[in-house]
Amino acid sequence: MAEQIIKVEHLKKYYEVNGTGFIKNDIEYLHAVDDVSFEINKGEIFGIVGESGCGKSTLGRCILRLTDSTGGNIYFKGKDITYINQHNLKSERRYMQMVFQNPYSSFNPKMTIGKSLHEVGKIYKISKDDSTKRINQLLEYIRLSEDVINRYPNELSGGQLQRLAIARALFFQPDFIIADEPVSALDVSVQAQILNLILDLRDKLGLTMIFISHDLTVVEYICDVIAVMYLGTIVEKSPKEDLFKNIYHPYTEALISAVPKSDPKHQTSRIILKEDLPNAIDMPKGCRFSLRCPKFKKGKCDVEVPALREISEGHFAACHFV
Repeated sequence: MAEQIIKVEHLKKYYEVNGTGFIKNDIEYLHAVDDVSFEINKGEIFGIVGESGCGKSTLGRCILRLTDSTGGNIYFKGKDITYINQHNLKSERRYMQMVFQNPYSSFNPKMTIGKSLHEVGKIYKISKDDSTKRINQLLEYIRLSEDVINRYPNELSGGQLQRLAIARALFFQPDFIIADEPVSALDVSVQAQILNLILDLRDKLGLTMIFISHDLTVVEYICDVIAVMYLGTIVEKSPKEDLFKNIYHPYTEALISAVPKSDPKHQTSRIILKEDLPNAIDMPKGCRFSLRCPKFKKGKCDVEVPALREISEGHFAACHFV
């Protein structure tokens, strides 16, 4: 049986906002993440994909406790870390790391790369000699020469900086990493290099990862399991091979229809969704996708909330019509 690294149960993150109605002092809630559940096994790359504003980055931050959740539970290697104090969280967090989207803002521009990497060791009182050995080993992993440690961030390319951001995340040999849009700020040719590096490190080090992206092509290439998010909830989740062969949710179908095909003969008609993304404060009743759904049925979709249920082995979808 595969070892479970991450388990998320009914996770919620609501933000209080001032009322938008007649009485401005009323408190309303923005449902950034709403009742999300999933598990990730050791060695898996779990993809989370969706439009901007769907809650995927907030979900990642909640899992790492960079943002406190409103409800639900987060388990790391069987231990509930949802409400543990900061002292205990610090000992867990060294084994849970994050790679952020923009490599240029990930490093202090006034520090050399070497100094930035040594700062990581200082957090847990690692000696400078041990820290140096670890940094040299990490540079081998990410295929950069040792001379980069004497350079400043503005002297390096985006691809080099993102490699170094990955190296920094690997400093304490973590069991779990969240990569939040790690290639979206890079050129396409550099994206491929970083994706291949991540796959190589996964195989070499046995990493488990959440990979967050808005790009289905990238997620299809790198992930083992993919969850599609819409307005704070997961609407479809499946092993990647089955997701692209058997699409159950109309939102997933619309996303995939927008991906260009290499062979024009296989290009399908793009599904244009009606309406814009609804307000996460004033949610539609019933199915959250009902206002934009081409399969909308009055009296059903605008009344009942569809459950995320297993349609085929390992393939879950939240739609009344599957």
